[in-house]
Amino acid sequence: MTEKIWRLLPSSENSQKLACETGISAVKARLLINRGILNPKDIETFLFPKLSGLIDPMLLKDMEEGTALIISAIERQVKIAIFGDYDADGLTATALLFNFFAELGIPVLYYIPDRIDEGYSLNTQAIEMLHKENVGIVITVDCGVSNKREIEYAKSLGMEVVVTDHHQIPEDFAPVCPVINPNRADSAFSFRSLAGVGVAFFLAAGIRQCIRNRGWFKKVPEPDLRHYLDLVALGTIADMVPLTGQNRIIVTAGIEAIRSSRWLGIEAMKKICGLENQPLSAADIAFKLAPRFNAPGRIGDNRAAILSLVTDNYSSALNTAMKLDSMNSERQKIEGAIVEDIETNIIPSMGIEGKRTLLFSKQGWHKGVLGIVASKILEKYHRPTIVLTVKNGIASGSGRSIDGFNLHESLTRLKHLFKKFGGHYHAAGCTLESRNIELLANELEALATVTLKDEDLVPAIIVDDRLRLSQLTMESVNDIHTLEPFGSGNPEPVFYSGNLEVMDSRVVGDNHLKLRVRQGDAVHDAIGFNLAGTSGALQGSLINMVYIPEINRWNGTERVQLRFMDLEPANGSTRLRTAIVKN
Repeated sequence: MTEKIWRLLPSSENSQKLACETGISAVKARLLINRGILNPKDIETFLFPKLSGLIDPMLLKDMEEGTALIISAIERQVKIAIFGDYDADGLTATALLFNFFAELGIPVLYYIPDRIDEGYSLNTQAIEMLHKENVGIVITVDCGVSNKREIEYAKSLGMEVVVTDHHQIPEDFAPVCPVINPNRADSAFSFRSLAGVGVAFFLAAGIRQCIRNRGWFKKVPEPDLRHYLDLVALGTIADMVPLTGQNRIIVTAGIEAIRSSRWLGIEAMKKICGLENQPLSAADIAFKLAPRFNAPGRIGDNRAAILSLVTDNYSSALNTAMKLDSMNSERQKIEGAIVEDIETNIIPSMGIEGKRTLLFSKQGWHKGVLGIVASKILEKYHRPTIVLTVKNGIASGSGRSIDGFNLHESLTRLKHLFKKFGGHYHAAGCTLESRNIELLANELEALATVTLKDEDLVPAIIVDDRLRLSQLTMESVNDIHTLEPFGSGNPEPVFYSGNLEVMDSRVVGDNHLKLRVRQGDAVHDAIGFNLAGTSGALQGSLINMVYIPEINRWNGTERVQLRFMDLEPANGSTRLRTAIVKN
């Protein structure tokens, strides 16, 4: 495994000017510039996101047609079904619309396909089942944009369809029903990166706006959509879309809502995760709540998670949350076994040196966890990775990619090899005949040979700035964290400090390295999770470190702590690439 380089972002002569104009610190100004926020107006919007900054939902292409079709169905008492996806994004989107219609007093059904038996998105079997239930209109969430054939089949049975989705628009896109997707080139909606649940939220807002104009709320209470923002935040964070623009507004408000959620399934899961009555962060949602809501769709009863989000019985919600927690533990065991199989039995015999892409396949691997397995392999080897399971001559699975290699675009160029595929820049899923696996591996490698440069294959930790430890006070660290919520598009700020004296070094927990470091008169604790293998003889030595500053709260006390990502001896060559500076 290649050691990571530390890539210091270019300094900007504008950071001091921006600090003076806005009254923020020079450090915060540089962090904002690093995230593409370059002027006082944008800084105000970023630091103080307001719900009033949400875009008019009617600017989404086909929103007017879609809401009209749905409202007409409601007025004609046509049975409505919400067709979702089995991941946390699709589940929260389904729950949002189900609960929204319930609040309006409108009965609806929901349908979540089985990942293993049905696969992703609309299928004829599900359509036929809904038709037998006398469903007259299907609203898709987090899926549907690539399902022209299935939509036409539904229409042939007399069913209407409204698609809400956020996945990439296919090359042969020719809509046969309203398709509400911010990625449409013909959409006036200026923000493209909504999650599926974000699109569902804007659909609810569009419906509410239209029925308000028709005077519906003169007789019944108007739903307060702020109560749904915790569902939107959960699904948005889980789907790892950029936490910028509209998503930042939604997630910031949603994290506040999730602290005292209206939805019993979220409250129960907080209890299971030990998050009751605690301040929550985007990281808590990403690494504690979201995986548990994702787990059922990966390995078991994918309807359990949606039940927890629509129930009005806390005892039922708590029992379901415990079940989801157990499923998540089982999911971790299954994916761990596959990763071990790849690393122990496959990689040593295939010779990955010199390869720009990695593709692994085997009969019997659990299909539901292959995306996570691909992520873990990519994290270690920093190569675009696809992992497939084979059954009855058909291979299916997921891939993950690095910056510099658009996985969805690459699969599109190789579409002749697939029965179906879809996804994003960094993540995709595919199904193909197993006889095409070797050809896929060769073709993918050929594309990467042209696309990826050698430096693209070297993993890097992006460093925002150099700091001295004396600059890290409670006040300054709290100020840095006003940039939260952190996530895709707004990563946690990473800093570099050099020539730190290690005053104390010890291993804590299973595999964590705890240090106490000094620079001049400033002394701070530091912890590296799962980095005990880097300890060696550190005590008394000088090191360089890249880290995220945070506030450690324990037993009623607060202090600055450095959560370090990597370190190196200070008396040798450095992995900090100081050559990357502004010209």
